[in-house]
Amino acid sequence: MNPLERYEPLVDDPRAFRAACEQPLPSVVRTNTLLVSPDRVREAFDESGVPYEPVDWHEGLFRLPEGNPGRTWPHVHGWTHGQEEVSTLPGIALDAQPGDRVFDACAAPGSKTTQVAAAMDDTGTLVANDNNLGRLSALRHNAERLGVTNTIVTNQDARNFSTKPLAFDAFDRALVDAPCSCEGTCRKNPDVVDEWTLDHVHGVAGIQKGILTRAVQATRPGGTVVYSTCTFAPEENEAVLDHVLAAEACELVSVDLPLETAPGVTEWEDETYDPSVRRAHRIYPHHNDTGGFFCAVLRVGGADEGRGGADRDAEVAS
Repeated sequence: MNPLERYEPLVDDPRAFRAACEQPLPSVVRTNTLLVSPDRVREAFDESGVPYEPVDWHEGLFRLPEGNPGRTWPHVHGWTHGQEEVSTLPGIALDAQPGDRVFDACAAPGSKTTQVAAAMDDTGTLVANDNNLGRLSALRHNAERLGVTNTIVTNQDARNFSTKPLAFDAFDRALVDAPCSCEGTCRKNPDVVDEWTLDHVHGVAGIQKGILTRAVQATRPGGTVVYSTCTFAPEENEAVLDHVLAAEACELVSVDLPLETAPGVTEWEDETYDPSVRRAHRIYPHHNDTGGFFCAVLRVGGADEGRGGADRDAEVAS
């Protein structure tokens, strides 16, 4: 079974959905604002004769019609980083601030990590964790190339992440860009369709629940947790949220994203989910000419006993 057929009941236009999934994905780069402005990247591309198209909803993103973003000198100098358009959404939703304490639970190879570090102005503390030691080498390379210095790299199973080695007990924000079945990447990785199995969906969903649960537990009351995947499977998206909402003190909150999205689904096959999962965002390839994605924002419950990085910085400055 082609897994894309499985999700046709969820989309508004199945034919357009399938057609978009069969088209190659545009090559996109993100401006590294730690080192340079989007205007300077435009100038560099113009000077080098690199064709580009600005992404209309994000001034720091550029599509490169000829691909090969790593072969431009702005990339070599750390001015740009290859990153899908939809891949920037979790970082936007996280809204990390300078001075924050942020947990990136599944960080390698570091595209979202370095995006978040830039949003933090390379201040505060960003813990970039991954359980795959080999992939962490790519994260370290990307962080160094882009000039990121506020990041601590850890190698733990995020389901059992321990804050003991750190100088604090809780984070202000956490990002869980979870390992998944990846159907949403079919435009750049067509093999995911052929290799897809329902057993894998069910297996990875259990891992996702554990990681998101731990991220909520590790975030202070009043803090923010962003959950994202590149899959269309409700078992890995809404079902994971439903599980954590029932198990932990947290709530789904509404957030505006700068792309056309569809709400989360509250029913799938024989399952029903908490009605608030409609506040999550489903991103389909035919709506924005992007990959497929899922993104949701959780607020950790309880009294807001901690304060964010901006407050801490103000306190220090005074």
